[in-house]
Amino acid sequence: MAKKSSKDRLTNEINAGSMADIAFLLLIFFLVTTTIVQDKGITVKLPPWSEEEVDATKLKTRNVFSVLVNAQNQLLVRDEPANIEQLKDRAKEFIMNPRGQEDLAEKPTKAIISLKNDRGTNYETYLEVYNELKAAYNELWDEEAQSKYGTEYSDKMPREQKKAIKGKIPFVLSEAEPTSFGEEK
Repeated sequence: MAKKSSKDRLTNEINAGSMADIAFLLLIFFLVTTTIVQDKGITVKLPPWSEEEVDATKLKTRNVFSVLVNAQNQLLVRDEPANIEQLKDRAKEFIMNPRGQEDLAEKPTKAIISLKNDRGTNYETYLEVYNELKAAYNELWDEEAQSKYGTEYSDKMPREQKKAIKGKIPFVLSEAEPTSFGEEK
């Protein structure tokens, strides 16, 4: 039997001792340089938290545009069945009350949109309803900007003009606590 030399005992190995260091450095590099996209939801300004009792102000039902979305994704607008397609126009008419009707808002500054949904409501339906209500206000603001300043309502508009328009037609949307699944009122 022949003796094995030291050259025969050496095998081709890669020194992997520094591979862990390189992998760790690459991991840190990608963690630091990668931006994480955050989901954007509906931008709503919430009232500040308060420990005080809420002042239960009695509202005239005339000034409240109530929208109820039930568990079957059906709309009930001011106690009448409605379609999402009609919602924007009905909200605009309610807020502005162009013919001075007794059952619509007294004036835009007193108009309140009340949105209540069921826990079984689809999120997609909720967003459609919210978007229609917001679109009603956007159109009203745009119409007011056109009549008052001759330009459309946009982010490029001076802040004073935007404030004047929103002072005349404030966005007031009250969201009630969702009801339990299937409990409409």
